[in-house]
Amino acid sequence: MNIETFSAAATVAMTTTVAFLLIARSWSTVNRFLGNASHFPDSVMHEAAQRFRDELERISASQSIYLGGILVFVMLFVAAYALQAENLFAGYPNWQLGLQIGFIGLTVAFAAYKLTRTVLTSRQLRFQRDAAIAIGHQLQQVTSATTHVFHDVRTTAGVIDHVVVSRVGIYAVNVIARRPHRGASAHVLENQLHFSDSEEEISAVPLLARNTRLASHFTRLIGQRVRVRSIVAVPGWETTEQLDDRHLVVNERNASMLLGWRDKDDYLMDDDVATLRQDLTSRCRQRAGDPPAAAI
Repeated sequence: MNIETFSAAATVAMTTTVAFLLIARSWSTVNRFLGNASHFPDSVMHEAAQRFRDELERISASQSIYLGGILVFVMLFVAAYALQAENLFAGYPNWQLGLQIGFIGLTVAFAAYKLTRTVLTSRQLRFQRDAAIAIGHQLQQVTSATTHVFHDVRTTAGVIDHVVVSRVGIYAVNVIARRPHRGASAHVLENQLHFSDSEEEISAVPLLARNTRLASHFTRLIGQRVRVRSIVAVPGWETTEQLDDRHLVVNERNASMLLGWRDKDDYLMDDDVATLRQDLTSRCRQRAGDPPAAAI
């Protein structure tokens, strides 16, 4: 294989592949915009891990486009080489053909990098999605006429994975998705989440900031002080003795027991629960085509 043959075939294949990727990307954007309509928007609520589901759908579409582009490039390269596409570039000096090959190599490397990042991000998002769903399904067990569970509640300090509103109090459940090891445990001490198999610590201060924003919003809404209790969910990890009274650490097996962590000062009237439920319901509806509700 000489440089003219290789360069010509690669140039034809790359040019067509870039055109394919541009068209596919444009169509994906248009299709996402046109196909964003939601049926029964007043009744369809955010599901557990909704934001991870949506992001995974977007990444899966991008991954399919990149893989399709690689297939198109290979097929066109083989076809162009077999049809002797080098005749299109007859007379070009070798240094120009070398530059073309170098540019094509950089483009291929960039595409491979993007594809690798997409695959790794997709893998992590799937784990985060499964962790949030596992906790969400456990929380559905506490749902009743006066206890309500909401998912992906947006605040200006970040998204709270699950919010439980009941007569015995309000609970903000933030999921920390970290791959567990057999028998390993997690606990919170002095606003730091510790894992028994690692010296790494995760600060719980950002979680408290989200809870504080939510509590301030609820306080203004019903006209009385509201406390939002902090629940740190670590699916797959064992939970030990609670060492920090500002947080309760749970896993996917005991998350539904959080209502046992209560204080009479946090009790709410039925009317207050109904007001908070109505507010969160309006915020968590999947109203396609409309801008998302402003963060709390």
